[in-house]
Amino acid sequence: MLNILVALLGSWQFRRAGHFSWRLFWPFAALSIPLAFVGGWINLSLPVFKAAVGVVLALSSLLLLFRPQEAPETRIPSLPLALLVGGVLGLLAGLTGTGGGIFLTPILILMRWAPAKKASAVSALFILVNSAAGLAGNFQSTRQLPPLLLPLAAAALAGGMAGAYLGSSRFPVPVIKRLLAVVLAIAAAKLILTK
Repeated sequence: MLNILVALLGSWQFRRAGHFSWRLFWPFAALSIPLAFVGGWINLSLPVFKAAVGVVLALSSLLLLFRPQEAPETRIPSLPLALLVGGVLGLLAGLTGTGGGIFLTPILILMRWAPAKKASAVSALFILVNSAAGLAGNFQSTRQLPPLLLPLAAAALAGGMAGAYLGSSRFPVPVIKRLLAVVLAIAAAKLILTK
């Protein structure tokens, strides 16, 4: 639910700032949405799986931290590759409850498929659609929502508004990449250290 609220704000801000690309977005989203539903429906708590995903995020964090400059050229991946990557990330999004942007953004940047702000814009909408699908799958499985939803939603909206504005309009690319590296490191630690 929090991902949906924040991603809605981020999608709007990045689109308004002119960074969103439908051509880049839709191939990643096409298979990710149904697979995020499947991932949300599965109740997975395998420590090995979470630790492996955490290690991948930690490595991505280090790469972004030490390569903060924008790539000189980017190219959109082939359709089959984007569909495959999107499907895998959608399943991971549903399984981990992250929305998938935490995986997609570093892939888009590190593979040089998009500059940082375009990657952030595409990932915001990716998070939105996959979080909605994952939540639907999870609700289908559990039939309940978290009890602290309203106060957490207010905090997420405030942080999401500030982050979307700063990321889309104010922060230069190296700052965005370094902040993304910090977020990836936090997500990695959460996955590795929590049961």
